[in-house]
Amino acid sequence: MKNSLVYILLFSIQVLSSCKKDVTPATSGTATIDNTTTLGQTYYVYGFLFSEAKKVATLDDPVDVLTISPEVNINNEIVRITFNVNTFRECFFLFGEYSDAPSASAAFNNLTSFSNPQWIDPPVEVKLNQIWLFRTSKNQYAKIRVVNTVAEKRNNIPYAECSFEWEYQPDGTLTFPGK
Repeated sequence: MKNSLVYILLFSIQVLSSCKKDVTPATSGTATIDNTTTLGQTYYVYGFLFSEAKKVATLDDPVDVLTISPEVNINNEIVRITFNVNTFRECFFLFGEYSDAPSASAAFNNLTSFSNPQWIDPPVEVKLNQIWLFRTSKNQYAKIRVVNTVAEKRNNIPYAECSFEWEYQPDGTLTFPGK
């Protein structure tokens, strides 16, 4: 009898420990990306991948990873910062620019659907209190609200950073949240 209980207990532990949770990535949140380079076998940066709801390395040129870059003039002064992405198509639409954070936040929250945007190619200039629509290579969509930007020199190297609120809809419809 004792042996049977031990076997049942061991079997139960093995079954319970082998169960895998299906972890569905988040479809909204906040993120911060910058242009800090990292050295592996080559130089790369970390960008944001909406479908996985996390920062990922740009090694091997992954598609749909949102990155930020400073653009400089001939005097090495930062003139603007830009979103970039490797989708090989027009994928950004500027939904709006707002004078303050409460207006931008309200517009972001009220943006529940859209139709027929005029998509443009990256890079696109990033400014505080903008709302962007982003189309992935698989025709899935994200809305992005720029909540903070940094453009400065760090150790005499141009540095760009952007914090943003985002919502992703993976179902291919033009509505937020996804159905």
